[in-house]
Amino acid sequence: MALIIRSLLDFLVISSISLVVLQQKSNGEDQLLMLQKPRLMKCRFDKIFQLGDSLSDTGNCIRENLCARGFLCGRFPYGMNFFQNTTGRCSNGMLMIDFIALESGLPLLNPYKLQNANFKHGANFAVAGATALSTENLAEEKIVNSVTNSSLSVQLDWMSTHFKSTYPTDRLSKLKKSLFLVGEIGGNEFNYGLFKGKTLKELRSMVPKVVQTIIQGVRTVISFGATRIIVPGNFPIGCLPIFLTQFRTSDSTAYDEYHCLQDLNDLAIFFNDHLKQAIQELKEEHSNIALVYGDYYNAYMWLLQNAMFLGFDKNSLLKACCGIGGDYNYDVHNQCGAIGVSVCTDPSTYISWDGVHLTEKTYSWLARWLIDDMLPKLNCHV
Repeated sequence: MALIIRSLLDFLVISSISLVVLQQKSNGEDQLLMLQKPRLMKCRFDKIFQLGDSLSDTGNCIRENLCARGFLCGRFPYGMNFFQNTTGRCSNGMLMIDFIALESGLPLLNPYKLQNANFKHGANFAVAGATALSTENLAEEKIVNSVTNSSLSVQLDWMSTHFKSTYPTDRLSKLKKSLFLVGEIGGNEFNYGLFKGKTLKELRSMVPKVVQTIIQGVRTVISFGATRIIVPGNFPIGCLPIFLTQFRTSDSTAYDEYHCLQDLNDLAIFFNDHLKQAIQELKEEHSNIALVYGDYYNAYMWLLQNAMFLGFDKNSLLKACCGIGGDYNYDVHNQCGAIGVSVCTDPSTYISWDGVHLTEKTYSWLARWLIDDMLPKLNCHV
């Protein structure tokens, strides 16, 4: 029976996620691809705009002076399995936003910082390492973001500038058929806080401020003319190799049935619950807006629960593909992209790419789950 299910799932992957490359330019512009059955085409989106962090960055960080310094995602082997070259994506290939674009029948989004790029079908403003809170707000929490200053408010300023120059007149009508993704963002506040020694109680106290910052960002996007908006939550961070390594304990009660750290997952749930409540309240103010919560947490847990049927190696579900050392193949001092760090034989059998970010195979499945979950809520009418 398991073999039959596995064969059926493999067929579904091949039939729905297989790609046909129509054109690839060496400079990374205008990646034109096509899914065989793009489900989001029924929404007739003509543009997509993305805000966020490293889960969505398609090349902005590598074009920022501060962010690019020591940015390992800008080095090989990142991009090895699709682009055969580094693009600034923190994976071995494509990200969820790439699959969402393809499912909409659109080209991959160019990063906003790519000069002279084609933004006819939207733009990506996400920056790896970005936070929802501004640098000043982080400082109030005694947290320093040494990666980038391009917080959500900065990205929104870029978006405003882009819209003013690209659509000087009649902007609302030009954005009427666009999809906006505000995040995932807000997770790095907790990531940085954890590594700075913040307690879970201290991090929980930050949640309302982070959530309200995100919601204010959504309000700004609505003021730009957005009518279909996705606001993703956070992953179960207690399942990531980076935190499983950092907070490893001999206390077996600290782990759940999937061997993830329950306290860290509870923090993600706490944040997600506050975000969902805030989204619901905002929806009541804007009944004409399709405002959808992107359930990254349950998408990831579904994948973890069904990982073996989806082709992942049961012995590597919590290990990094690109890494070195320890039970989780992750070392904070020798991360993927550093000299001497190797890549697993087959990244498509791993959930985690580098201990923090995920493999292209994982992102493809997560995108599929999320689209199935969100499509009925986007109010798309053929």
